Amino acid sequence: MLEIENNLHANFGYLFEDELIAEIQEVGVHKTIKKDQAIMEIGSYIKFMPLLLDGAIKILREDKNGDELVLYYLEKGDTCAMTLSCCLGETKSKIRAIAETDVNLIMVPKEKMSDWLGKYSSWQAFILGSYHNRVDELLEAVDTIAFLKMDERLFKYLKDKAMVNHNDVISITHQEISEDLHTSRVVISRLLKKLENDEKIQLFRNSIKVLEL
Repeated sequence: MLEIENNLHANFGYLFEDELIAEIQEVGVHKTIKKDQAIMEIGSYIKFMPLLLDGAIKILREDKNGDELVLYYLEKGDTCAMTLSCCLGETKSKIRAIAETDVNLIMVPKEKMSDWLGKYSSWQAFILGSYHNRVDELLEAVDTIAFLKMDERLFKYLKDKAMVNHNDVISITHQEISEDLHTSRVVISRLLKKLENDEKIQLFRNSIKVLEL
């Protein structure tokens, strides 16, 4: 419990009042999620809002054929503000959340989310700031798809993945990249080779080293 309290203060103490930190600790459920495990599924009703203490989470959208596209990443100190609107409106989730790394988080019951909006100005500012950040990231994702060539999209994807993992060596297969970017493995393999020839990355078996961050 002391470690959780310390993590809460380290990640959110500069944002939240001590009283709010104490409430989060009292009602929140601590969870540890292993890498690649699902945290939230498309079509599920959301009863908790995650506060990320450590690690990174990948947020994906799925088309009608079941193909996925990475929208953005959450890192420690973040939350997924989309869950708040789903909870308040009691609508089903339109996104999938997958642990990009091993993750520690606090799950806040939905009943407390709206209560704290009126009770704590810091919580209101945090939620509005989270919405703003997620909208910016969604616009960036749209711009990336609409305006960047596939090799530029690929290199941005690799850099983003390296940064959220805090490691310039990414353990990933060409197939996994193609699924995240909603394209074919053949295209990804060809473009990765091009990036290597341009000395932006180094290719290894099931891993990639990003040389330009």
